[in-house]
Amino acid sequence: MNLQQWLSVALLCAMMALFLWGRFRFDVTAIIALLAGVATGLVPPDKAFSGFSDDIVIIVASALVLSAAVQRSGLVERMVDRLGQRLRRPGAQLFALTTIVGVASGLIKNIGALAMLMPAASQLARRSETNPSRFFMPMAFASLLGGLTTLVGTSPNIIVSRVREDMTGQPFRMFDYLPTGLGLLIVGLAFLYLGRRLLPERQARTTMGEALNISAYTTEATVTAEASVIGATVSAFLEGQDGAIEVTALLRHGLRAEVQPDTEIAEGDVLILAGDPDALERAIAGTGLTLHEPDEDHPAQDDVGVIEAVVTAGSALVGSTAGRLMLKERMGLRLIAVAREGERLHNKPAGVALQAGDIIVLQGVLHAMPGQLRQLGVLPLAERSIRLGRERKGWLALGILAAAMAATATGLLPVALAFFAGAGLVLITGALPAEDAYEAVEWPILIMLGALIPVSETLQTTGASDVLAVNLAHLATHLPPWGAVALVLLISMAVTPFLNNAATVLVMAPIAAVFAHDLGYRPDAFLMATAIGAGCDFLTPIGHQCNTLVMGPGGYRFTDYARLGAPLSLLVLIVGPPLIIACWPL
Repeated sequence: MNLQQWLSVALLCAMMALFLWGRFRFDVTAIIALLAGVATGLVPPDKAFSGFSDDIVIIVASALVLSAAVQRSGLVERMVDRLGQRLRRPGAQLFALTTIVGVASGLIKNIGALAMLMPAASQLARRSETNPSRFFMPMAFASLLGGLTTLVGTSPNIIVSRVREDMTGQPFRMFDYLPTGLGLLIVGLAFLYLGRRLLPERQARTTMGEALNISAYTTEATVTAEASVIGATVSAFLEGQDGAIEVTALLRHGLRAEVQPDTEIAEGDVLILAGDPDALERAIAGTGLTLHEPDEDHPAQDDVGVIEAVVTAGSALVGSTAGRLMLKERMGLRLIAVAREGERLHNKPAGVALQAGDIIVLQGVLHAMPGQLRQLGVLPLAERSIRLGRERKGWLALGILAAAMAATATGLLPVALAFFAGAGLVLITGALPAEDAYEAVEWPILIMLGALIPVSETLQTTGASDVLAVNLAHLATHLPPWGAVALVLLISMAVTPFLNNAATVLVMAPIAAVFAHDLGYRPDAFLMATAIGAGCDFLTPIGHQCNTLVMGPGGYRFTDYARLGAPLSLLVLIVGPPLIIACWPL
């Protein structure tokens, strides 16, 4: 390889190392890679921003807006609610939930489909007295499989379609993914139903009760003038609660005081309490403590309530605290409790740096909370006292989505134009408010795509992709055709946990296409294998947002994903290649 090719490969490796390190967000890592590409001369200055004008960015953004409009309609949730009235057995409920989320993920973004159905899954679990952790992870995996069935189901499919168009002049159409994606979805649904017992029994966090109905919660309570514990020692207070709770910290005059058994509790103290929710409620109500800070300027309102929610991977809360974000001052929201899997928190809730998967309880004005929760990027759990969607104009949003998909499937309009028109129509007709549309667009994903497109093209412009593909072809010389396809599928599946799935396709698709050419095969099967591999990350909670979303509510541990995900990955690796070749002959 020449110097330019070595630089291109080095840039790729450095980018992968940054993704793996996790020090920077994936969009920031993409920006660093783009700047490095320009600095080394790999990316010409006049091509540095060409990625932001690419059709891929328009398609992804438009698909997100259409997905949000359908999600807001509440149609899918109503369907599940009606179905749940007829299903009583946990196995039947699991099969119905995974099937619905799998089908819905082909129509709207898979993370949106999963978010819509998690509250319904919680309700079904309560009706059948089943642990909701039995539902959440299979639903997450089904949403990943469902995203493989259409062009807009997941971002890798859109990118692979563009690569095929560059090579052959013809992109993959809307339902070209359906034969392989549907086959894998059916096989996956059967496995998730039969293999559901591979999941260990975890304490799922899915119900709210009155206000606090989650184990291992940390909350703060203020000692008011009427509290019966004034003058009592910490040990006496805990003995009165039968040792069911713990005082993890005590704040006095805004300063942290040392907590000793003989420490006397005074008026105005703020106690950081942890323990079983029922015990917390008894302790707070029985001793005159309060979860509310006295606020004479803002008296209680009749429509003030609480909602339990999970912090998603893309939430504005991740990495920050409620106090730092000034949630109370800016939005009128008070964070009254936080729970994190495997940890006992010692800070007051407003001072906890939140992570994806944390369970939080927010207090605020109920009629204002739907928009606030969407803005923060948190997902309500349990039976909803508020609704994220509105039934009005729900069928209109679904009709616009269907029209956009039909226009692309029949070749009437290019994909970018059809979905951009659809996104415009949901705004014009009021099926989705403009502010909700802007919130629905995942700007970090678009920034990453725009920055990485010119970076990934350096592999082709320098010829590095040809060299890598030739070396890969040497490894596959003695493999049968299905083995060569399986090799590309395996590499894509192996890389995806460390890269964003869209980044995986940007890097792997050109290499896979040249690899197919060197072996004398058509590129379609290898591009399809790349898309499938990038969309099938079942091994970790951090490789895809869907997996992260269910970790906290399901009470899962990191290693739980491989227990169900490793056999499913192996199944995809076995079934995928022959299915791909049958649909896309070499």
